Amino acid sequence: MPNMLSHSTHVPHLKVGGAPASFKAFYATVKGLRKLDPDYDHQEPTASPNEREFILSVLRANPSLRDAKAYMDSFGLKPKQQDTRKSLTPENSAMDTPHSSVAVASATSPTKERADFAIPAQTSPIIASILDPVHQRTALVKLQGPFTDPQLDSITRGLIYLKKLGLISVIVIENEGLVRGEDGDRAKIIAETTRTVKSLERQGAKARPIVSPIARLGPKDENEVPNGYDIPEAHTFPPDLGLIRSAIQAGDIPVLAPLALDSFCRTVRIGANDVIGALARGLTEAAAELRSKIPQTPDGGHPEFSNEVDLTPLRLMVINREGGIPSYARFGLPHLLVNLTSEYSFISETFQNSWKETHPTALKNLSLARTCLAYMPPTSSAIFVNHRSPSSLIGNLITNKPAVSSSLPHALLQGDRKLTPHTPTLLRRGMDIRVVRTVQNIDRAKMTYLLETSFGRVLDQDAFYKRLESHLDYVIVAGDYAGAAIVTNERTQNPDPTEEPSPDSHLPITYLDKFAVLPSHQGDGTVDFLWVALHDESYGLGHPFSVNPNGGKEGHGQGRDLVWRSRANNPVNKWYFERSTGHLRVGEWVLFWCDAEKRLRIEEGRRASAGLQFVEKWEEGRVESWADVVMKVPSSWKK
Repeated sequence: MPNMLSHSTHVPHLKVGGAPASFKAFYATVKGLRKLDPDYDHQEPTASPNEREFILSVLRANPSLRDAKAYMDSFGLKPKQQDTRKSLTPENSAMDTPHSSVAVASATSPTKERADFAIPAQTSPIIASILDPVHQRTALVKLQGPFTDPQLDSITRGLIYLKKLGLISVIVIENEGLVRGEDGDRAKIIAETTRTVKSLERQGAKARPIVSPIARLGPKDENEVPNGYDIPEAHTFPPDLGLIRSAIQAGDIPVLAPLALDSFCRTVRIGANDVIGALARGLTEAAAELRSKIPQTPDGGHPEFSNEVDLTPLRLMVINREGGIPSYARFGLPHLLVNLTSEYSFISETFQNSWKETHPTALKNLSLARTCLAYMPPTSSAIFVNHRSPSSLIGNLITNKPAVSSSLPHALLQGDRKLTPHTPTLLRRGMDIRVVRTVQNIDRAKMTYLLETSFGRVLDQDAFYKRLESHLDYVIVAGDYAGAAIVTNERTQNPDPTEEPSPDSHLPITYLDKFAVLPSHQGDGTVDFLWVALHDESYGLGHPFSVNPNGGKEGHGQGRDLVWRSRANNPVNKWYFERSTGHLRVGEWVLFWCDAEKRLRIEEGRRASAGLQFVEKWEEGRVESWADVVMKVPSSWKK
């Protein structure tokens, strides 16, 4: 293997605790060769620690091109053009090339007021665009205390960072230490609201306390709430939201006390969940009404110079001391990603009694997320985060993904990916996940559209579906064919009778024939939802945490090795490498496989400290057998 570091500079006589003369001479020689530009500005960056922390938080999010594009679409980001209406933007600054300095929007301006620090010229164009939003959105934030002053300052600093990125928090205060109905509870919750406002102002933001009731007691149009959903015990009408709207237009962060008017027009304290549920629906309806009155640009986008903030909530954030929702599959550590449509009931049913002590409000917040996301746009998400992890809100805003992919094997959740009790839980409205076992139950038109759209090729329908009639094991379908995993049984050659048979020698190969997700659903969690379901039906089968109500085997049965192939130049292979047990290059293909987990775990436990061998006796020759069979699977596409 060639030495890739052969061009590294050798520094002689290095030693710990000091630098000898030879090193100093070497350093001086190199330094003397540098010719500085006489016009070079030697002034050091003047960004404050908070500003540097903000920039680093954005960089740590490490958004992909798809993540950045989705963020830009949500916030109306667009390339700056030479604008002749300079009177509308007196603080014009160049941002036309990736080499120019990028100014960050101020946390105190409702329009495009510039901040007093600049991002270095070497900043990636993706990061530069993220740091210069032109369209602002709102987030509903439940601040569920009590918090100490340092904890509150850390939280509010994170919310200010979000505002710089274009997301304005509508904060609703809750304090579990203040019991409703006690004497003076209204005064205490108002004091807590004022305390939060002061914390925001200490961090340099403008905030406005709203201590008059915004919501009204009682449900609104119960028939419009989906069956089985909790109905908020409060509601709002568009005129009720005037204080929130005026605060946002003035560049203030609204901070609400959880108060409402009862039927006698008395102000009473209610639960923050009811206020947030009312606001999720009320802000969405108010935004739709306002949007119908504002003319759009010819391309259907937002007006480039509009001062209006889209009131539609883009995120729901619950910041508390509990953190994410504990998962039975992760031994009490938090769920990473929750598909509310298919997992809500099962999470509630499997919630252990011991967790009710450590996470007393988790199920109530789970119900809140389900209700709010039913009103919010399909691309919206909710996040439950511990007060110790406010910076994770930035990564969630930019990527709209969990801190770690939920479909990764547990063995890879180490180092930076290691799960802790403070790991956030991301929740999406999601979609139904179901298992289909016969070709007759496949909607051929929708499946064909899914495959052709995802792969960009024309399916040979007659040959493809005819093969499925004799080889199909099952199909996992996400939603209305937003994604699908097609698994077939591929017969192996008769084993050599002189060899010791393996446990699976009499079984066909479990082959992942197709794994597809519509482009419109790539990046919204569908891929992870689908792969987790595939894990539970194949190589993860038999584990207690594979008991998922998706119409499949629900955890009963013996796990099977899963095998599939992919073109060597497929850009998705990086994703496959992380989720597979192993891979083998076979010509223009890469053969991937995932070992049946329960079998290996049982064998590992039986051997105790001896552990498993690199290749077990029953595994010898299986890869060659897989390759021989899988590479003969005919193409599904027309030439």
